[in-house]
Amino acid sequence: MMRFSLISGLLFSLFASGQALATLSAQDILKKSDEVRNPSRSFSLSTTLVSYKNGKQFETSTLRLYSRAYPSGQFRSLVKFVSPQRDAGKLTLKSGQDLWLYDPASQASVPISPQQRLLGQAANGDVVTANWNYDYQATLVKEEQVLDGERQLRDCYRLHLVARNSDAAYPSMELWVDKQDFKSCKAEFYAVNGSLLKTTYFRGYQPVLGGSRPTEAVIIDGINSQLVTVLKHQDFAWYDVPEAWLQRDYLPHFKDD
Repeated sequence: MMRFSLISGLLFSLFASGQALATLSAQDILKKSDEVRNPSRSFSLSTTLVSYKNGKQFETSTLRLYSRAYPSGQFRSLVKFVSPQRDAGKLTLKSGQDLWLYDPASQASVPISPQQRLLGQAANGDVVTANWNYDYQATLVKEEQVLDGERQLRDCYRLHLVARNSDAAYPSMELWVDKQDFKSCKAEFYAVNGSLLKTTYFRGYQPVLGGSRPTEAVIIDGINSQLVTVLKHQDFAWYDVPEAWLQRDYLPHFKDD
């Protein structure tokens, strides 16, 4: 009798868990995927961007990212260019929906777009911390299997994302989220006319900053698949990013060492 009760209890628990999962909306799934990709509080990390053409490496750049979390779930970010030497010391600031590039040579900060190329296929919007649940309205297209960045087949939710406003980095996206752990596996980014701009694979999930998070992203050009940029994240650390660093007027005075 006790064994029957235990089995019944286990089956009920699994059934209840399945019911809870089934009630997740597309927006819930998107939010959970954000929580996997983004830490819960302010942090810093280094990113190396390596670009390839026809399988051969031709550009490399290194950045240092500082992101400060806010109660809204949004992040404000400061990116410092470390290398190559021609770009060393430049800064990119994401404050709200605004992006600014500061060049110490001219001591001027100019507005830039998230879509503006940073290196190879990587754009400004690819390196700053993004909360897609905030920027996009999600629709569940279907459940399907997809190859992830490790060439492993994953059971995923396929979400169609439409920008809530013109400030979003891209007008629309397709996002594949692992059904088991809500890890982002693959994303496709589209232009206003519906043409594919690029495809991104998230990989190298490791236990960093309080969760299992992607440490690499592979970005493939939407027209020429031989143009590839790999983002490699390292030197993860919790970091209390000062509010002053995230003000445009402070950029000429910024020092992090």
